[in-house]
Amino acid sequence: MLLEKDTILAHNETRMHRHHQVVAPFRDNFEKFEKIIELLTRFQVAIPSWALGTGGTRFGRFPGKGEPGSLEEKLEDVGLLHQLNCNSGAISLHIPWDIPESPDRIRSQAEALGIRFDAVNSNTFQDQADQALSYKFGSLQHVDKAVRQQAIQHNIEVIEHGKALGSKSLTVWLSDGSCFPGQLNFRKAFQRTLEGLQEIYASLPADWKMFVEYKAFEPNFYSMSVGDWGQSLLYAQKLGPKAFTLVDLGHHLPNANIEQIVSLLLMEGKLGGFHFNDSKYGDDDLTVGSINPYQLFLIFHELVEGMNARGMHHATDLGWMIDASHNVKDPLEDLLQSVEAILIAYTQALLVDAEALSAAQQQNDVALCQELLQEAFRTDVRPIVAEARLRAGGALQPLQLYRESNVRRALTGHRRSGKLATGL
Repeated sequence: MLLEKDTILAHNETRMHRHHQVVAPFRDNFEKFEKIIELLTRFQVAIPSWALGTGGTRFGRFPGKGEPGSLEEKLEDVGLLHQLNCNSGAISLHIPWDIPESPDRIRSQAEALGIRFDAVNSNTFQDQADQALSYKFGSLQHVDKAVRQQAIQHNIEVIEHGKALGSKSLTVWLSDGSCFPGQLNFRKAFQRTLEGLQEIYASLPADWKMFVEYKAFEPNFYSMSVGDWGQSLLYAQKLGPKAFTLVDLGHHLPNANIEQIVSLLLMEGKLGGFHFNDSKYGDDDLTVGSINPYQLFLIFHELVEGMNARGMHHATDLGWMIDASHNVKDPLEDLLQSVEAILIAYTQALLVDAEALSAAQQQNDVALCQELLQEAFRTDVRPIVAEARLRAGGALQPLQLYRESNVRRALTGHRRSGKLATGL
């Protein structure tokens, strides 16, 4: 469901006077203003297909009304998000949850909506109804070669689906690990996993990337076969130049210095992309920036500094994706808020006076270093983000327009009830 263009124009018109007032100080007095607007306009955040429905917990799931029940409807929802904020121009699919019946038709629908297909994600953390062998004791790490081959073949099939849609990357997240000491031989599990990843890697097209995702715990709580960024980096280095580490902001132990991890991975040329979310305890799948926006800003500061140092293109050289699926919010509202938080943190990072900060670091002026970072973080950059969105044709206030237009009510009215939007 898309809104009429006149609806967006009318929404913006009623807010234009106020917007011009708040954006004028930036436009008139800030020399980097136009450059930042250009960077923001190009920046796109991929929407995960599984986040378009209400998430769940180990105890239950409470589906919302009007959730998408097909891949076509999921694309419609991403198209609406992109129409509202102009920064959601990509979708990331999970296979086998989102296998297209007709790739050509799905690709044509996406192109009509201005949507591209980002990384495709494999799934060896669940048993599917038609699956011959179980992943209860792991997939690529499994002691049974037949189970490992099943997982390898699934990943290769995911690559084929991605090729048909125009994707250029594969994300591999493994729930493999152990619950109890002695259950697993760590060295042999690592080697089996590496051999499986090598087979999958060999099936990648020449212009593709493989993202190796890590997670500190869950569903296994004694060990994970890809448990931290060091293990992921080790796999990526052994696999080759098309393999990279993927950082999920919720996949760390409490108080991990994610910004330092990001910096070092960038330095090594092995940072592939991000799954954005926020957390209080672990993999909470909370709205981006809802718990610790300062950490998000610090991460983006390291990203901007590191990408600039390597001459990287901000919008295209890394994969920018959301990975969240919470159980109490309207999913589309949550995604609008998440994309906005990402753009705010990115804009604040672009405001940092890099030369002054470098000089202060050379002088060991710790207080000034803190002031320079916090000056950027404490700047309300929402007018800049809104100006970039306005120039791209989006809404000045996407969430407000979504609510004013009663989108959820309209979706509820014409979609079948009782269909699950995710495979969780």
